[in-house]
Amino acid sequence: MPVKKHLGTISILMKDRHSYVTEVQEILTANGHLIMARMGINPARTCAKKCTGIITLTVEGSAREITALTKQLDKLYGVVAKSVIITD
Repeated sequence: MPVKKHLGTISILMKDRHSYVTEVQEILTANGHLIMARMGINPARTCAKKCTGIITLTVEGSAREITALTKQLDKLYGVVAKSVIITD
């Protein structure tokens, strides 16, 4: 029986996007097969240091894969990640 695929979103808040960009990007690249769309926002457009960054992902995968990716991101110091699985 094939594993059921779900659609979902993962919201990522980086408290200092310059400090965590490398680790976050490595995780996203390793899990690129799950990512359908990615949008990054810099809320403070004039910020030069210690800027907050927000990334929103649209993902497709098993509930286990989506949860694992979220946990991997959320484990990073200074990064908060939350997921919502949209389909049953």
